[in-house]
Amino acid sequence: MALTQTLVTSFKKESWQAVHNLETDVLKIALYTGAASLNAGTTVYTVTGETSGTGYTAGGKTLTGVTLTTDGTTVLLDFSDVVWTPAAFTARGALIYNSSKSNKAIAVLDFGADKTAVNTFTVQMPANTVSTALIRFV
Repeated sequence: MALTQTLVTSFKKESWQAVHNLETDVLKIALYTGAASLNAGTTVYTVTGETSGTGYTAGGKTLTGVTLTTDGTTVLLDFSDVVWTPAAFTARGALIYNSSKSNKAIAVLDFGADKTAVNTFTVQMPANTVSTALIRFV
């Protein structure tokens, strides 16, 4: 099994079809173990391979601070950091998905290695710039 960091292909297509309203829909982030298989072909949130443990609830957390900005000709999507506390679990990656639209997948995140929480688990979003934003439409 593997996690491949990417914007999923179905989200790219659905963006052109105006399926998602990223500023008003409820976007969520779910955490996954290394046993999950998430990649460009992922189309919806799944419980298969999802993290479990103290402080984690299936389906993950709602993303807050969702903002769309532009920098030149690039559109940037940003979120506030996500924190689980208390936390006692291990995660290898995450899936960002749209719970307002039948749990349609948006992006897969690969943390690069297993991350184990002792008391707090934080998914820290990168700086919202053209070269570092988590989600960019060029």
